[in-house]
Amino acid sequence: MVSELTNPKRDEADLRLDLQLRPRMFNEFIGQKQVVENLRVFVQAAKQRKDVLDHILFSGPPGLGKTTLASIVANELGTRFVPTSGPVLERPADLAGILTNLKRGDVLFIDEAHRMPKIVEEYLYSAMEDFVINIVLDSGPAARTIKLPLAQFTLIAATTREGLLTGAFRARFGVSLKLNFYPPEELKEVILRSAKILDVPIDSDAAEIVAQRSRGTPRLANRLLRRLRDFAQVKGDGTITSEIAKKGLLMLGIDEEGCEQTDRAILRTIMDHGGGPVGVKTIAVSVGEETDTIEDVYEPYLIRKGFLRKTQRGRVLSEKAYSYMGEKPPAHIQGSLFESGGRTE
Repeated sequence: MVSELTNPKRDEADLRLDLQLRPRMFNEFIGQKQVVENLRVFVQAAKQRKDVLDHILFSGPPGLGKTTLASIVANELGTRFVPTSGPVLERPADLAGILTNLKRGDVLFIDEAHRMPKIVEEYLYSAMEDFVINIVLDSGPAARTIKLPLAQFTLIAATTREGLLTGAFRARFGVSLKLNFYPPEELKEVILRSAKILDVPIDSDAAEIVAQRSRGTPRLANRLLRRLRDFAQVKGDGTITSEIAKKGLLMLGIDEEGCEQTDRAILRTIMDHGGGPVGVKTIAVSVGEETDTIEDVYEPYLIRKGFLRKTQRGRVLSEKAYSYMGEKPPAHIQGSLFESGGRTE
């Protein structure tokens, strides 16, 4: 089962924490500087022209701020933020009810857009391009279709799997922006800001330790801060010190590389197969996880750490992975460090 700590997807506790910590304006948002600067320009230009902002597509891994940025856009525009998600929109009728209640300039936010059924995605085409939807009246031989005009609105869609969206849908967005993992120095800023809001004393060195182990994801950093607050309260004097951070993270199963039990199980599985290549389905069965979880949650971090790569034949370990696991690499791994061995996927 995916770790509740390292899973970048939101749980109920995260949702409550998000409401408390979420920045409301661009000047409060940390990181993603190029994305934020572009959004500032687009929003300011739309306001100066008294025009409706173009539709925006956010892509990138979970936990990096796509929802937060969408809400900030609405706040900066001074319009309503109307959130929903792909899995909730099962039929066109589910979407029609939302669209017909939008006012001019409103921001409709669809999270996990790649999980919308294709029929719902296609229903959005005319709404996005011409601000009209087709409504079917009656049924059978008497059925007729009327075009219902909509107020001009801005659709902001977020996805962790842009490749699953159709080309026709992607083409209807005037702006497409990709969010990237955070460097430790920006995560440290996030942690210090969150600690101040939550009134949790934390040393600068401790914040740096947490940042190094947060897998480049602000949501995970805030989650770890919440857990370390408990350790500081019970094991210390309430302040998260470097010692509390190190001991607390180890007790939570997160080592100095930011890896946890499932990360190590994945590496061990590939080692047991001679360092690879090993298919993702084999890995998933071995560690007891879904393939989507392996690909979305664990592999991106292990790849960024330089521990593995994806090839056309499967997953392959690096010499660095063997060093991390305290094992001697086989001859075909030594010195290669991913310099050759086939094209990546």
